Amino acid sequence: MASTASDTQLVAKEPSEPPKKPDEKKTKFDVIIIGAGPAGYTAGIYSSRARHETLILSGILPGGQLVNTTDVENYPGFEKAIMGPDLMIAMRKQTESMGTKIVDDEVVNVDFKHKPFKVLTASEEYEAKAVIICTGANPRKLGLEGEKTFGGKGVSYCATCDGPFFRNQELVVAGGGDSAIEEATFLTKFASTVHLVHRRDKLRASKVMQERAFADQKIKVHWNKRVEEILGNEKVQKVVLTDTKTNEKTTLEVGGIFVAIGHDPNTKLFANQIDLDDQGYIILKENTKTNVQGVFAAGDVHDRRYRQAVTAAGFGCMAAIDVDKYLSEN
Repeated sequence: MASTASDTQLVAKEPSEPPKKPDEKKTKFDVIIIGAGPAGYTAGIYSSRARHETLILSGILPGGQLVNTTDVENYPGFEKAIMGPDLMIAMRKQTESMGTKIVDDEVVNVDFKHKPFKVLTASEEYEAKAVIICTGANPRKLGLEGEKTFGGKGVSYCATCDGPFFRNQELVVAGGGDSAIEEATFLTKFASTVHLVHRRDKLRASKVMQERAFADQKIKVHWNKRVEEILGNEKVQKVVLTDTKTNEKTTLEVGGIFVAIGHDPNTKLFANQIDLDDQGYIILKENTKTNVQGVFAAGDVHDRRYRQAVTAAGFGCMAAIDVDKYLSEN
């Protein structure tokens, strides 16, 4: 049977839409914030609220030093102590709710000599009109296994933060500089006795600080001693000292140990890009400005005096406001 035209007629189809291209990854921002502690998150909140496209590169372990802290009693807004990690999670969520993009990647290189600034991670290159450095500083450690075991359980690196938790207890402060004397003196407000342990027979602290320590009856100085071990069950209970001359060991029964041998700012990445002082801290020219126009800093990365979460957050706020002014004028 012969076929008819209707038998062979094909139904015309609508031309199909071209395939969608995958969304291009955004790499250009108004503001890039390097670091995600209280300074970085606060800077992100203020920068995004000012309608700047903002990226935080948090590093591999976001949250700064507070992620290794247990109870935080001195951050405003909490009637009862909040765990350090919980505080940082809340800050992150608030920052993201403002529109800040957060990428958990580590910065491996920067170029502040040309504009737009370039910030490189292991997997991406980003550009920004302005940069805020919030990489913080890490306390130097004794290198003992007990520091890891009892971190947040009797081992501390901040008397102002943790001193009130050790009322009427005997404590050890390791160190011999101004920071150690300040820590020891502060702790006498709470401790029954503060054992200041120094590996030499002379303190490195200023004369005024030394006189203050020697005059305080609660401070007992242990000369030519180093902390050998930190022992305990669920928390610090004993500290073993070794005489640096005789190798004789002595044991102190204490409730905690405060390590005060200095901090190292996380600034090696910026050594040839901006001005640093002889200890590696960022030098600020005015407010939060570095010597490079468009590059700012906030928090412990330049603050060697206060080193508190609340002051870091304050500096983050200041830096974001300074950035907003800079971008408006440029």
